[in-house]
Amino acid sequence: MRNGLVVLGVLLLLVGLVWVGQGLGYIKGSFMTGDVKWFWIGVLVGVAGLALGVGALRAGRHPHP
Repeated sequence: MRNGLVVLGVLLLLVGLVWVGQGLGYIKGSFMTGDVKWFWIGVLVGVAGLALGVGALRAGRHPHP
């Protein structure tokens, strides 16, 4: 389960970065290109992915006695 959440977090982060690039006009060829709305959506998705991945990694750690 933990590994799946980490993978999902990384995928969300990557999708968010692509949407940020499209929203800012750096990645061409989409209806999202140059639309600042997609920049903000990408930021939100990327932050959510980062939080999910980091949270999953931290939850898997067990303190040593």
